[in-house]
Amino acid sequence: MKTDRLGEKHSGQARARGFTLVELMVTVAIAAILLSLAVPSYRQYLRRGAVAEAVAAIGQGRVVAEQFFLDNRTYTGMPCPTSTGSFAIVCDDPAAPDDATYTITATGSGNMAGFVYTIDQANLRTTAGPWGSGNCWITRKGNGC
Repeated sequence: MKTDRLGEKHSGQARARGFTLVELMVTVAIAAILLSLAVPSYRQYLRRGAVAEAVAAIGQGRVVAEQFFLDNRTYTGMPCPTSTGSFAIVCDDPAAPDDATYTITATGSGNMAGFVYTIDQANLRTTAGPWGSGNCWITRKGNGC
């Protein structure tokens, strides 16, 4: 037996240091499992953020429309909220002869395609999309009206 400079005894063969192939494969398998759980959760997190941004924009658009109506007694010419990164926002022209109605619609694009949120002068909120449909704003997968 030989002793090294630290005084430890070991056989004459030098021991290789590093990772075995099995250890590396186990590590890669664990990382793949963690990624398979994390990526879908992250995508849902991004979707919820985009939905929150859109409903906040059209909700604020309703406040601005009501203030415009109080000042002008018509919705014709009311300012429309600007589109977000994932939603195109459109204000429908008043359809009634007295210009007393409007609808603000946010339509998803890209990874938010299929999502549509609306609000009107009566504060009727509607949702149509992959997370469900109804007379409310569904802002999270699994929620309903």
